[in-house]
Amino acid sequence: MNDLYNSKKVVWGLLAAFVIVWLYVLGVRTLVPPDEGRYAEMAREMWATGDWITTRLNGIKYFEKPPLQTWMNAVSFGLFGLGEWQARLWTGLCGLGGVLLTSYTANRLFGQRTGFYAALALGSTLYWVAGGQIDSLDMGLSGMMTVALCSLLIAQRDTATPAEQRNWMLLCWAGMALAVLAKGLIGVVLPGAVLVLYTLLSRDLAIWTRLHLGKGLLLFFAIATPWFVLVALKNPEQPHFFFIHEHWERFFLKTHHREGAWYYFLLLLIPGVMPWFGLLPQALVQGVKRAPGVFQPKLLLVLWAVFITFFFSYSSSKLPGYILPVFPALAILIASYLESASRMNRMLAAGLLLLLGVAGLAALPHWIGSAPRHPDERALLEAYQPWVLSAAIVAAAGGALAIFHARQLRRDLTVLTLAIAGFVSVQLILTGFEPYGNLRAGKQLALKMLPELQADTKIYSVSTYEQSMTFYLRRTVILVNYWDEFTFGLQQQPELSIPTVDGFIARWQEHTAQKVKAMAIVSDDAYRELKTKGVTMRVIAEDSRRLVITNL
Repeated sequence: MNDLYNSKKVVWGLLAAFVIVWLYVLGVRTLVPPDEGRYAEMAREMWATGDWITTRLNGIKYFEKPPLQTWMNAVSFGLFGLGEWQARLWTGLCGLGGVLLTSYTANRLFGQRTGFYAALALGSTLYWVAGGQIDSLDMGLSGMMTVALCSLLIAQRDTATPAEQRNWMLLCWAGMALAVLAKGLIGVVLPGAVLVLYTLLSRDLAIWTRLHLGKGLLLFFAIATPWFVLVALKNPEQPHFFFIHEHWERFFLKTHHREGAWYYFLLLLIPGVMPWFGLLPQALVQGVKRAPGVFQPKLLLVLWAVFITFFFSYSSSKLPGYILPVFPALAILIASYLESASRMNRMLAAGLLLLLGVAGLAALPHWIGSAPRHPDERALLEAYQPWVLSAAIVAAAGGALAIFHARQLRRDLTVLTLAIAGFVSVQLILTGFEPYGNLRAGKQLALKMLPELQADTKIYSVSTYEQSMTFYLRRTVILVNYWDEFTFGLQQQPELSIPTVDGFIARWQEHTAQKVKAMAIVSDDAYRELKTKGVTMRVIAEDSRRLVITNL
């Protein structure tokens, strides 16, 4: 029980089960707005139009982020057709690849057991598992930054041969270039800043001679530059919006209304790194201690995790997924610490998971009771309750069993038990969310609309935009009195929307007079406004969040 890492049957069996479950669950849930609907729809439009340069959402220019995620999702749709697992395939592969590469890196740096532990740690961490199951940019960025981090670590080992050092460094540069194409300049700024800090603290100035700067920069620009040039040539307005508005103003100004306290991400780390939080402080402390040799990989890992966390803590725009790139570094540090952790420290980690499960069991009834919502939504949340309850029971049972194994000095089995409990708990929480996520997406309304649609039927979206419905409708809608994230695009293409409700009413009445069928997705407030103004309409579908109306 203390050499599980050395058993090929155990390792390959766990890997096979992990990969099967990881890929299977990509298709069990509806695409939940806003992110999943947005990035699926952008890729659907890219594949449908064949325009791989100008990124669009709902047919409108959309330059908030670079195109890597959209490219990969569009390729997935082209290969496998439109669907939910296809939309999540890229993020799923990035998460899966991150686990494998992190394990391989830990193995090369610290030995086989640490590699085994690193895979278990990252593959069960709440944040990483959830991020790998959601179609958002954060896992795509994290996957590419993991390539950069792991390649750098392997290349800079004191025992690396010149060929290994060159090849892995080139892969590191390629990873940074793809990270730039995934989410922008942070793909190179964050690794660069970490390297500068590492140089200062480790006094390893010679590392800059081992980066293969000439070839690396050539490779970096060869991968990262072409799209930026092409999109700027076709859309001269893109560079200012992307580099100034989406980088400088997003970081320093509060224009995106996503502020949070300076400790926002520190609080998120506590549940995010479960079930391993009980080991994190000790792993960080161990990481800053100088080890024999020139290159100090643990110090670099600590700086990677700490700097990225505080970088986004300083930003004026904060969203939970921003710190996802720190988890591979934390997984290696935790895995390395687990090698020498005392029985008491292993029991502490297991005890925290047990405590979390018990706390979940106690808090769950109050959580549902304090959620005043529409009766239909409340019913869905109550139906979600058994799934969360099951996750809490699995966490508590896993924690208790891990304590037992730790007391018996079965260290591999202790770690494996914690990992399985964490992984299963997250899957239960995600899978059980489906009915509520389905409602949020409006998928059932979209499916009811499809039989009523002709190829030329116009669909309006009045004072709202449903990110997932356009994907399930397989077509764009005409925005009415709605700007939000479309503001910049509509300034370039104002003809693609109707700015006022009165303008929509005039267009709607024209359709009615000409006996041309049209449909509209409206919120409750917009429906009441249209009713007050005497608009002729018939409700053909509705749920607790929106209605679908037609004029005929």
